[in-house]
Amino acid sequence: MVKIQEGVIKFHAEHRKAPLQDAEIPSLVRALNAWRDILTDLRLIGQDPKRYDGAGFGNLSVRLPPYERRRGARPFLVTGTQTGGRPVLEVADYAVVESYDVLLNTVRSRGSILPSSESMTHATIFDLSMDIRAVVHVHSPVIWRAAEALGLPTTAPHVDYGTPEMAHEVSRLHRETNLRRTRVLSMAGHEDGIIAFGDTLEDAAQAMLATLARALQVMRT
Repeated sequence: MVKIQEGVIKFHAEHRKAPLQDAEIPSLVRALNAWRDILTDLRLIGQDPKRYDGAGFGNLSVRLPPYERRRGARPFLVTGTQTGGRPVLEVADYAVVESYDVLLNTVRSRGSILPSSESMTHATIFDLSMDIRAVVHVHSPVIWRAAEALGLPTTAPHVDYGTPEMAHEVSRLHRETNLRRTRVLSMAGHEDGIIAFGDTLEDAAQAMLATLARALQVMRT
């Protein structure tokens, strides 16, 4: 077991470095890249030396069939760590998270690259419901600043991204707030961090775009 110290990954990574050869992955990568292009054009995903100390930001994921019912072991395909600034992603820029354990702060994965630093949070969201099949995480100053006005469920300010505490916060929001309806949440302790999820990748991305439109209306009134 290796604890990643550099970069932005905060979980213990049990990663098997090997090319992804699953038959369904190329088509899923094409779908993810199509929405990623749109989100990048809107500067919701990317890399900017003037933002976040120059770190890449934003990631997407989709569940992998067959759709395992057991919590903690629902495999998904996710963008690799620090790929936000790459203009085009290949299969090698994605990883498969096979399982995770919040109590042990461990994510088990495979691929040519380590999974996104937000993989623990993505996994927790997939565990909320068998119907959730996609997660989109972006950085949007507009939505983040308008979160209260929009009534978005919001994690506690002291909780950092990619941690077991964030996983617990997401689960709490699902139990105690209107997150099931909004499908979008704000991360108060993660500057500009916004997450959306849905039954499909299109549902998740559309929820994010609709929230952005509402936030722009709020900011312009």
